[in-house]
This record gives sequence, structure tokens and C-alpha cells, in this order.
Amino acid sequence: MKKIIIAVAFIMAPFMTEAQLKTPQASPKATVFQTVGLTDVEIVYSRPAARGRAVFGNLVPFGKVWRTGANENTTISFSEDVTIDGKTLPKGKYALYTIPKIESWEVIFYSTTNNWGTPETWNEANVVLRTNVKEEALTKAVESFTISVSNLDANFAYLDMAWENSSVSMKFEVPTQKTTLANIEKALAGPTASDYFSAAQYIYQSNGDNVKALTYVDKALEMSTEKPYWYNRLKSLIQAKLGDKKAAIETAKLSLAAAEIAKNQDYVKMNKESIAEWSKK
Repeated sequence: MKKIIIAVAFIMAPFMTEAQLKTPQASPKATVFQTVGLTDVEIVYSRPAARGRAVFGNLVPFGKVWRTGANENTTISFSEDVTIDGKTLPKGKYALYTIPKIESWEVIFYSTTNNWGTPETWNEANVVLRTNVKEEALTKAVESFTISVSNLDANFAYLDMAWENSSVSMKFEVPTQKTTLANIEKALAGPTASDYFSAAQYIYQSNGDNVKALTYVDKALEMSTEKPYWYNRLKSLIQAKLGDKKAAIETAKLSLAAAEIAKNQDYVKMNKESIAEWSKK
């Protein structure tokens, strides 16, 4: 009998795995992605619904830290430093907490993002920035908690949060002009050693014009004061592919010596193997 039960369990297991029941989430997860100027903004949060309940002052108490949504941390990330209320918020990912009050909300950017809801122990050292935002009463109730980015400009936008009959809108400024000028200066300065190396690597890996690839990697080495071992490694491979194994061996020796100093055993091994292979007559 025991054997029969075990056999049936093995037979039924795949069907039980495939028959995992899916049901709608009470607070569905949402992702907001918006580019403001040249800054990427991403918000990930869960959206609780009011469902006839009184929200602020009841479901969400006034004066207490709120997870700003449901379930795990609501997070917001910026690809560039932004300015909020005259204060700099460094680029990165943050948990977004709020403290709703009757006439304003306190908005908090918290560096730890792996909590379920609010942290078990609040650490003020993890507060990167906090600011107060005026609360606005809504004439039409919002059933599901909503976060959005609105009023887009090349240099700023607003982070909006709304639920029930309450909303807040927080302005954040992005460094579009600074980033654009830096991009212009970089472009006008011409390609870097890294740009030439990447071009040579692409041509070599895609079986393109290796004469051109050799020109590019030589330019990369010429512009680089450090002569990275991976630059010379690529050059040796290109030389070998062009049939100049004597030059490839000499270049591989340069790469080998630099890799040994850097203690990169992978490159040491690859260079030794290539030198041995190219040395065969």
C-alpha cells in the first residue's frame, strides 16, 4: 500500500506543480518609467485600493511613516543626481517613504530598499533626503493609490502621489544642461582610447576588416598611457588573424608581462597558450 501511495505521489507531482492557482493581487504591482530631460526615472510600487474604507487618518494614520503603497518597498531610482527643494539627491535607487499629515506630506528617500513595508528598526543614517510637500484635496476620489511623473520639462518634472481625496506633487530638477554640455565637450574632444578599442574589438569579433581593426587598436594603445594588457591581447589576436604571427607573439609577450603584474591569471594563461600555438612551425 505504501508503495502505491508513493507511486501515485510521483505521478501527480508534475500536475500539481503545473496547476498552481493564480489569483489577482489585492495590491497589484506597477512600474513607472519616465525620461526627464536626459535623466531616467523608474518607480516600482504596489497599488492598494480604498474599497470603501477611510484611508488617511484611518487605514494610513497621520503622523506615522507609511510604506507609500503596499507590500515590499516602493522604490524610485534616478540615473543622474537630482535636486529637490534645493537639496541634492545623488543618483541611485531609494525606498520611498512618506509621513502623511492633514495639510502636508513628508517625503523621505531611504537608502535601504529591501524591507517589506517599513524597516523593523528605523535608521536615520539611511535617510538621504527628506522634504515637506503641501497636500491638496481632490474633488474626485482616487480608488487605487497612484504614483506618476507629470508636468515634464527638459529641466524638471513633478512626482505625483494620490489616493482617496488627497494628493501631493513634489518638484524635482534634473541636470539636463550640465549633462548635455558634458556630452558636447566629450564629442568635440573626439573618440577616446576606449572608443578605439571597442571599435577594434567589434570588427575583430564580427570578422570585419582586420586591417582597420589593427589601425584602431594601435590608436587606442597610442592614446593610452597605461597600455592595458587587454589592449595588447586584442592586438595580438588581430595580428595573428592577419597572418603576422611573429608580430603577434611579440605583442602577446607585452600583454603577458602586464597581465602577470596585474595578477590576472586568465590573461596569463591565454597569452601563454597563444604564444605556444603561434610559435609552432
